[in-house]
Amino acid sequence: LKICLALLLSLGLFLLSPLPAFAANEDEEYPSVRLRSLDKITARTLTFDAKVGTTIKLGEIYIKIQSCRKPPPIIKTEAAAFLQIWQMDKTTKQSHWVYSGWMFASSPALSGMDHPVYDVWVIDCLGKDPEALP
Repeated sequence: LKICLALLLSLGLFLLSPLPAFAANEDEEYPSVRLRSLDKITARTLTFDAKVGTTIKLGEIYIKIQSCRKPPPIIKTEAAAFLQIWQMDKTTKQSHWVYSGWMFASSPALSGMDHPVYDVWVIDCLGKDPEALP
């Protein structure tokens, strides 16, 4: 009983203690993103860079890069980009969303795009000089 009480007390103190500095959201915004695409019909891949805020036409889809973030180099890098992807219907000229959300470089399947012809992945955030590690 004393051991259980001590464990509960320790857990409570741990949960109430402030988070370490590296756990805080210190992600930095980057001006560009590196993406990779796959055309499932032709099996062609394409790796390309795009600036945040731009819209790119890739075959029949449009990709709008809203943000690209990753933590400082001292922390394990996890690049993430917020992308909005849509397609125009050729007959009705109406657009419809294909994907809207965060994509993660280390886990492309975590929040992947579901499209019958195209796949898009985030590779990395680019554009800042790496700072020197202490």
